[in-house]
Amino acid sequence: MQCDLYDAGRCRSCTLMGHPYRSQLADKAARAAAALAPLAPEVRWLDPQRSAPSQYRNKAKLVVGGRAGRPTFGILDERGRGVDLRRCGLYEPGLAATFDPLHRFVADLGVEPYDVPGRRGELKHVIVTHSPAGEHLVRFVVRSPGSVDLLRSELPALLAALPSARVVTANLLPEHKAVLEGDVEVPLTSQTRLPVRVGDVTLQLGPRSFLQTNTPVASALYRQARAWADGASPSTVWDLYCGVGGFALHLAAPGRRVVGIETSSDAVDAARAVAASDETRFGATEFVVGDATAHTLPGARPDLVVVNPPRRGIGPDLAAWLEQSPASHVVYSSCHLPSLVRDLAAMPSLRATQARVFDMFPQTTHLETAVLLERR
Repeated sequence: MQCDLYDAGRCRSCTLMGHPYRSQLADKAARAAAALAPLAPEVRWLDPQRSAPSQYRNKAKLVVGGRAGRPTFGILDERGRGVDLRRCGLYEPGLAATFDPLHRFVADLGVEPYDVPGRRGELKHVIVTHSPAGEHLVRFVVRSPGSVDLLRSELPALLAALPSARVVTANLLPEHKAVLEGDVEVPLTSQTRLPVRVGDVTLQLGPRSFLQTNTPVASALYRQARAWADGASPSTVWDLYCGVGGFALHLAAPGRRVVGIETSSDAVDAARAVAASDETRFGATEFVVGDATAHTLPGARPDLVVVNPPRRGIGPDLAAWLEQSPASHVVYSSCHLPSLVRDLAAMPSLRATQARVFDMFPQTTHLETAVLLERR
C-alpha cells in the first residue's frame, strides 16, 4: 500500500507502511508463535487469516481541527493542529464516501472545532460506523448542550446530505480530557441501532457498542470460534465480555445453551433483540447484564467459555476462576499478546492446543490472536 500522507510525513499511524503485506502477515504470525512457545510448545498454529491490505476499516474516529467554516477531519499534529485524513486509504470505500458530505455539513454548520492547546471550541470528534449494507451510524462529540440543540435543528440538512445515515447522535464531553467520548449520549434520530451483518448474523449496533474494526476478518474469527465449539460439543457456553453478542450468537446451536455476559445494558438489550428475532435459531441463547469477572450466574456451569477481553486481558481473578472451573474448553480471543501470555500462564490446567492469528489491522503491528484451550 502506498500513501501520500505517509510519504509526506503528515501521518505515521501506519508503522508498517511500505512493507509487503505477505511479510507483514508472516512477521505477525511468527511474533505470536514466539510469544506462546514457552507456554504452549505443542500448539498447532492454523494458517493466519489474511485481510485486504487497504480499505478494511469499518469505523472512523475523526478528530475535528481547523477553524469554524474550514474544519479538518483526521488527527492532530504534535502542536495540536488538525491534519486532514479524508483521503486515508484504510477506510472501506462506503465509509470514506461519507467524509466529504459530513465535512461540508460541519463547515456549513459553522461550529467551532475544539482547539486542544487553547482549550476552547465545541466540536471534538466525528465518529462514523459503516455497515456492509451501506448504512451509517454518525456521532458528533461536542462540549455543550447548545451544540446538541444546533445539531438537532440541522438534522434534516444532514440527512439530505447523507441519506445513508440511519443513526445520528450527539455525545457530550465538556471536559478537557484525552478521551474519545463522554458519558452522555443524545439520540437525534428515532432509530438508535445500526444493523450490521457480520458472518451470518445481523448484529444491532448502538452508538457506544464495540464492533471489530475489520468486518470480513471478524466474520472469520467468529467462524473459527464456532468450529472449535462444534468440535468440543458443549452443552452450555458462556461468552464473557459478550458486547452485542458476536461470539454468543454465532455459537448458538440446537441443544446448546449459550449465555452472554456484559456490563453494558445497552449492548445486552441489543443482543437480546437479535436473539428474539429468530427463536428457532437463538431460542436457547440469553444475555445477562453483569461483570464478566464475577462469574456468579445460576444454573448449569459452562462446558466452554469464550473470553474476548479488552487489551488489559482477563486479569488474575477471572484467570483463577477459569483455572478451577468445570469448563473443559476455553476460547480466548486477544488483541494484546502480553496480556494473553500473562493470562495463559495463570491457567496451567488449560492447555493451548490450537491457535490462529487474525490480521484485523494491516499496516500496523497490532494483531488478534485466538487460542483454543483444553483441560489437561
